[in-house]
Amino acid sequence: QVELVESGGDFVQAGGSLRLSCTASGSTFFSANEIGWYRQAPGKQREFVAGFKRDGSPDYLESLEGRFTISGDNAKMTVYLQMNSLKLEDTAVYYCNGLWRPVPWGQGTQVTVSS
Repeated sequence: QVELVESGGDFVQAGGSLRLSCTASGSTFFSANEIGWYRQAPGKQREFVAGFKRDGSPDYLESLEGRFTISGDNAKMTVYLQMNSLKLEDTAVYYCNGLWRPVPWGQGTQVTVSS
């Protein structure tokens, strides 16, 4: 059974940075590049934030304007999301999940950006 554990969320002032981690256990994923990041803000639907295309190149929510960077460590089956220049609108619960083979959602990690 696959388990996804997200961590790294915190309270941060606007303009600050955070790095989120997502570690997958089980045998569903063969590469960290199969895992992406999503977020759900209060009152909104969950949306895709960052992941990898089939060729391994990163893919991002267009509105992020280059502030976030996704990376993966296959040996640890861990995916990271470096978030810089955080804005109030980045406040959300951040989740990771399979990009092409979704599994049950984890608990997510809360990111709260304050002014």
